[in-house]
Amino acid sequence: MEVRFLQFSIGLLLVVAAQPAPTAALPGPQCQKKCGNVEIQYPFGIGLECSLAPYFNVSCKVQEDGTSKTFISDDLELLDTSLARSTIRVLNRIETYCYNASGILEGNFWGFNARNTPYRFSDIQNKFTVIGCNTIGYIGDNGNSNQTNYLSGCVATCNELSDLTNGSCSGIGCCQTSIPKGMSTYQVGFQIGGNSSCKWKCNYAVLMEAAAFNFSTTYIDTFNDTNAGQVPMVLDWAIRNESSCEVARQNKTGTYACLSANSECAESPNGPGYLCSCSKGYEGNPYLPGGCQDYNECKDNSSCPSGGICHNTVGGYRCSCRPGRKFSKEHKTCDPDTGLIVGVTVGFLGLMIFSFFGYMILQRRKLNKVKQDHFRQHGGMILFERMKSENGLAFTVFTEAELTQATNNYDKSRIIGKGGHGTVYKGTVKDSMAVAIKRCALIDERQKKEFGQEMLILSQINHKNIVKLVGCCLEVEVPMLVYEFIPNGTLFELIHGKNQALQISFSTLLRIAHEAAEGLNFLHLYASPPIIHGDVKSANILLDANYMAKVSDFGASILAPSDKDQYVTMVQGTCGYLDPEYMQTCQLTEKSDVYSFGVVLLEVLTGQEPLKLDGPETQRSLSSKFLLAMKENNLDAVLPNHIKGQESTELIRGLAELAKQCLDMCGSNRPSMKEIADELGRLRKLSLHPWVQLETEEIGSLLSGTSTATFEMETGTTGYPTQESANVPMNPRSSYYAR
Repeated sequence: MEVRFLQFSIGLLLVVAAQPAPTAALPGPQCQKKCGNVEIQYPFGIGLECSLAPYFNVSCKVQEDGTSKTFISDDLELLDTSLARSTIRVLNRIETYCYNASGILEGNFWGFNARNTPYRFSDIQNKFTVIGCNTIGYIGDNGNSNQTNYLSGCVATCNELSDLTNGSCSGIGCCQTSIPKGMSTYQVGFQIGGNSSCKWKCNYAVLMEAAAFNFSTTYIDTFNDTNAGQVPMVLDWAIRNESSCEVARQNKTGTYACLSANSECAESPNGPGYLCSCSKGYEGNPYLPGGCQDYNECKDNSSCPSGGICHNTVGGYRCSCRPGRKFSKEHKTCDPDTGLIVGVTVGFLGLMIFSFFGYMILQRRKLNKVKQDHFRQHGGMILFERMKSENGLAFTVFTEAELTQATNNYDKSRIIGKGGHGTVYKGTVKDSMAVAIKRCALIDERQKKEFGQEMLILSQINHKNIVKLVGCCLEVEVPMLVYEFIPNGTLFELIHGKNQALQISFSTLLRIAHEAAEGLNFLHLYASPPIIHGDVKSANILLDANYMAKVSDFGASILAPSDKDQYVTMVQGTCGYLDPEYMQTCQLTEKSDVYSFGVVLLEVLTGQEPLKLDGPETQRSLSSKFLLAMKENNLDAVLPNHIKGQESTELIRGLAELAKQCLDMCGSNRPSMKEIADELGRLRKLSLHPWVQLETEEIGSLLSGTSTATFEMETGTTGYPTQESANVPMNPRSSYYAR
């Protein structure tokens, strides 16, 4: 193992021994400000008349390729200067120690001495870097009288090139170590291992800028080729003719370097001396008179808080906030101006209250004139004021929040009916009462009118065979209706649908039809004004817990007209139930409900649906098929077998004759709903007591309106649901709820 310690073989590159104190020469307009890509900032200058002192003098040299380069000495290239950090970057030579062809180590050494100059090697930005195999690199400061004050180094070892890793300088082929503060000279040494397998390799050592180095595995042989054997190194500089700021200020020779009026002095962090900087709020060159100018802090987005307005001032700035907010100096935030907000809010509320009462007074005067027009245009939207003003309100006006809570925010599990016009939810309102909440999905004017009309009609009637309107909600764009919950589906489902499996007896179906007739009779005779349902069908006859009939769905209903001009309306209803006379004249009358109810009687009598889209054309309409069978005296052709064998001929014939009268093409020849209810009451007695023979002339002249409440459910009938069946859930396909 050979240890070789470098001596200075080239001499001092920056020997400025016993430099005189700076004379504060100021640069004139003729001084060159830039050389190549390097900006020259005072105290540096090109020429003694342009620099603060000789050791800040630089030279600008034109190269063979025509470019200009800056040098701090004859051969030490200057890369850039920084006033803010008080540093310069120069190119430092790489020390090499390589085997020649004969296996003898040869070195290319030079020394670096910056003693007695403003420069010190930066301990923060530089690292001593060694590259090689089985190599120990040394760096030392020989101090005064050739006595070493500092000595350090690191080890770089490797066995194979495959051991090396790009970007890694932690000991395998490459190592780095830091240097102490205050170094002004350094020299390098090597200690090489005796492994002959490495004799073809080179060893390198240099003090260089750490940020400019990233190890490559190719450097093991080619590092000296980097920038012609030179790498960047950072030197800290300071005004070192005085030891501190205080001493410099008190020096009467006028050599204090911080000449700008808005500058500050700070002690050098690396060696003796001091540095100059612009005061807070200023920027520029503190070494020149007037060099520090006001800095516009408003250019920085972070000067004022978000939403604040920045105002630049000399040496600083101030922040303000937009109207309604105040700037807090303590927290540097724009806080709400509570005083202004309270004042504006109180004034605004006062204006709103005054405007509201003025509006209410004006609207009250206009209400009587525009109420009817608004009801026609917006359906039930304007009905809210009408309901509030009436005494003895028959139903409740719910808030939107109450219905949202009643349906668990309209949870899908609460849906009991759904169709093209909207959705019906089961809910629980006050006193744990189960209700059906009709929520329309459409918001067109026709749908709003249907809601409003249904509210108006149902609010006027109270009958056990008509579905009860519990209340409504007008807080939403389309009003919502709240009905009593009817749990056992519809007559349509009982005859044709899901509940057909219950095998309801004919006498029970007859009772349900009788109850529905009583409800329609009430609408025609006792409502004020009389009400025409407009969409009578088995799907609109609901069944409560005791299977009592409840006539429902008044979306197509109208009030009985008082003159002929009011008869004209849009044709509505359900195919298979529509009155032919109504379809021709568009005149909806009580006899239109009678025709539709006649179709319901046919469903009870035959068990068939009113309209089938398949089969022969003459067989598609139940009413047409029935009237043809009656004309041919072949009623048995449309009757189911269980009716033929179980019910009396007189009962069947009486119900068929009643249905035939209801289906008369001329409305004036049809019976009234009162006559129908009376006849169904007579037929029910015949069904309950078949041994009682009634004279034929009694047909159609029995006591009118025998209350259905006197007829109990036939408990002896096979398959009829008893009270235990009251909890049968509503069929989700219910036509009423899906409407």
